[in-house]
Amino acid sequence: MSDLVLVFAGSPVAAVPSLQALAASRHEVAAVITREDSPQGRRRVLTATPIARVADDLRLPAIKANRLAGRATEEVQALQPDLGVIVAYGGLVREPLLSTPRLGWINLHFSLLPRWRGAAPVQRAIIAGDEITGASVFQLVPELDAGDVYGQLSQAIGAHQTAGQLLDSLAVSGAELLVRVVDAIADGTARGEAQSGDVTLAPKLRLDDGHLRWDEHATSVLDRIRGVTPEPGAFTSIDGVTVKVLEAAAAPDGAALQPGHLVLNEGRVLVGTASDPLELVTVQPAGKRPMRASNWWRGRPTLASVVAE
Repeated sequence: MSDLVLVFAGSPVAAVPSLQALAASRHEVAAVITREDSPQGRRRVLTATPIARVADDLRLPAIKANRLAGRATEEVQALQPDLGVIVAYGGLVREPLLSTPRLGWINLHFSLLPRWRGAAPVQRAIIAGDEITGASVFQLVPELDAGDVYGQLSQAIGAHQTAGQLLDSLAVSGAELLVRVVDAIADGTARGEAQSGDVTLAPKLRLDDGHLRWDEHATSVLDRIRGVTPEPGAFTSIDGVTVKVLEAAAAPDGAALQPGHLVLNEGRVLVGTASDPLELVTVQPAGKRPMRASNWWRGRPTLASVVAE
């Protein structure tokens, strides 16, 4: 049994539980790699990543780089780490950095590989209507998310769970899995298994992925809303105004409506789909704050039926 010297690469909130768990483990986190500070919010304030802030709290050296090359690679090489660990860093590990740690790199990925290889596995799983997802820890190789898997966990996707909520949950359970795998690698008991099954890809979400398609089945529309929440967000166009849909619910008891047609029915704002109508619960018109959909509807110039696009 031996402890390992680790280098950790990560950036968003989803990577925080993993860094905290590794810092509390028997292993040494020699340095943290994270993306450079970037402008955030309406005032474009230069802001450090969540991982950079946690590294500072833990008094761990931080290497800020948007590409894992050049200076970042040289700084890691100087540390002579045993193992590299990456969790949602936001960039690719290429040679020579890939081979710099004595034991290479492992990656915590929030899917049941080989399903949903890529940048947005949690979001794509929900949009696709998957009932189960999970997390995998695998050996990093040049091909995208294709290395041997050291460990996996499965988790049911809640019927009303958003991508943000599911990712928060997987970040915690995945961190526990990650530490177990690092311990096993240190102890020489880790056994990687080749991925098997159909490969599906999970490319990064674009703004248009949040554009609601009312000619789809109601379940598919709800899945898309949950899958793009909180980012990039679900939206539609009503009266020429972009309206974010923050929350919606099934309304199988509502009167049949043509896809995209909206009506106020017994205090509820209903919109038609290819199957049952949906109720818009919370919306945010462009330039305004989130509000109850019924309040938004009553504040419009007319209460006549309108069409969402």
